[in-house]
Amino acid sequence: MKTIALVGNPNVGKSTLFNALTGLHQHTGNWPGKTVSNTKGQFSYNDIDYEIYDLPGTYSLNAHSQEEEVARNFICFEKYDLIIVVCDAVCLERNLNLVLQTLEITNKVIICVNLIDEAKKKKIKIDLNQLENILGVPVIGMSARNKDGLDKLLNQLENKNFNAYQVCYNLNLQQTIDELSVYLKDKVKDLNPRWVALNLINFDLNLYEKIKIYLDLDLLEDNNIKKILADKLDIKEEITNSIIKKAEEISKKVVIFENENYNHKDQKIDKIITSKIWGIPIMIIMLFCIFWLTIKGANYPSEILFDLFAYMETYLEKFLIFINSPNWVIDILISGIYRVLTWVIAVMLPPMAIFFPLFTLLEDLGFLPRIAFNLDGVFKKCCACGKQALTMCMGFGCNAVGVCGARIIDSPRERLIAILTNVFVPCNGRFPTMITIITIFFVGINSNSFLNVLILTIVILLGVLLTFLTSYILSKTILKGIPSSFTLELPPYRKPQVGSIIIRSILDRTLFVLGRAVIIAVPAGALIWILGNININDLSLLNYIADFLEPFARLIGLDGVILLSFILGFPANEIVIPIMLMIYLSTGQIVEFESLESLKQVLVANGWTIKTSICMLVFSLCHFPCSTTCLTIKKETNSYKWMFFAMLLPTIIGIIICLLINQIFILF
Repeated sequence: MKTIALVGNPNVGKSTLFNALTGLHQHTGNWPGKTVSNTKGQFSYNDIDYEIYDLPGTYSLNAHSQEEEVARNFICFEKYDLIIVVCDAVCLERNLNLVLQTLEITNKVIICVNLIDEAKKKKIKIDLNQLENILGVPVIGMSARNKDGLDKLLNQLENKNFNAYQVCYNLNLQQTIDELSVYLKDKVKDLNPRWVALNLINFDLNLYEKIKIYLDLDLLEDNNIKKILADKLDIKEEITNSIIKKAEEISKKVVIFENENYNHKDQKIDKIITSKIWGIPIMIIMLFCIFWLTIKGANYPSEILFDLFAYMETYLEKFLIFINSPNWVIDILISGIYRVLTWVIAVMLPPMAIFFPLFTLLEDLGFLPRIAFNLDGVFKKCCACGKQALTMCMGFGCNAVGVCGARIIDSPRERLIAILTNVFVPCNGRFPTMITIITIFFVGINSNSFLNVLILTIVILLGVLLTFLTSYILSKTILKGIPSSFTLELPPYRKPQVGSIIIRSILDRTLFVLGRAVIIAVPAGALIWILGNININDLSLLNYIADFLEPFARLIGLDGVILLSFILGFPANEIVIPIMLMIYLSTGQIVEFESLESLKQVLVANGWTIKTSICMLVFSLCHFPCSTTCLTIKKETNSYKWMFFAMLLPTIIGIIICLLINQIFILF
């Protein structure tokens, strides 16, 4: 089997090409020793099997983040048969920087100039033959989303006639590179001696340590190398400028702009979307629309799933009776595990199945980077990173996904701030509880959903403000530091790829998150049933625990049942209200309320007031993350300390706010 690596800048259609080549023959894992995910797949062509890696997007082989480091290390040190560098035809010059750096390392390269169709629309012409002659490696023009050019790419996989272009530097520097290359030729073996020479001159400690480990040789201790280098260390700027200059020269030779104002339309849109006046209001309106569509659209499939699971429950129960299962086994499996599990699926799946495609749609349109741009100034004032805006948006779907998304932040300090504060953005699992409380106590059961979503959006904006405030406090106390700068690419607005959106959002996000929740919901269902069915003096263990928590819960405007429901809802936030009803009604099993009116009667009968509902909303917004998110935090930080801190931080803030609300109600 032959190995291929796909490399390229972010947003060049690399993953689209990967999907076109592999179809569904792919899987996702983690790179050894890294939390950065990798995607690899297989395909066959002309009776030859290929394994292809979709490397993380990178602008340069001078790595500044874990993703870029993974891409660089694969290109520099792994065994492969071919590298396909994917470029964006609309902005070829910027992409050529990575092409030239890659050609310094290996000549086993094919250049794929993607998005030729978009370039054509913008009246940008690229002389692919001229580019191929200059670079000395095959150059294929493509539109990966339409699979145009895919056959040409496949036909080039066995091409051996590569004569890669090499950057020429200024005379003195070039002489040093040539001299070192000749000397290193027999020492570095598998590595390109010219590239090793270049990196000895352009000294990067992290990369040099990697080279030293790979070669099992400390080149800087070699006296001949010391003599050749002779004060030529650390001239990164000169080398970087040479690459940029060469990319510019090549681009001028092969790219023709028939319309110099090809991106005028995008610029006009950006003047509105990224403006100081309209940028943030447009974001809020967009947020409102997504929530409205999610909530409105999720109601019907949720009802269908509830009915389906109730129908299946009767047959499952009959089957267990048929095989002579003991009553306690039937109860724990049906009333405990099955009902908790199906509740999580019925409540969690529909909103995620709507939200994630909508979120991916914004991603495909190019809107998400503009959100980061709009919020960069605010996060910078909080001494955090503007990329945190992207992780915050991911948290609306699932906080575990938002925590994973923090990998895009280069600075470890700022990445940790993003991880610790992501829980302040309510995920899909908390929406049902919030919407139910808003409907019953603030809007009215027979009101329209518009007002529901409006109040929900206000509550969520409170969470965003808490994210800013907490990020600032963390950056000024236990995570002190200066905010880092970062390069943010504003990709052109593009027509969304519906098929890709469905695959990425459903398979990669929805089912991934749901799978984690299901795994945890099974033991949680058993535990809840046990606590609800072991009775002492006619009271269940749940009632005793709720009574124990009652005094503290009253201090923060709640009651013991509510607080216990949040604790037992740790596996999945969706089951907070069902657990609450189970304790209030002393049923010993998860129950589904018949209507919002009947739910309101139960809550009011158990002492709920407007104060209780406000504190409930606040605590829904600010409390410990669910078990799935906690496990993800542990995995991303490799630390139980930060996982427990991530649990305590929002909980303490929620307790403080609820305590203040309770005191205000007592005073007035």
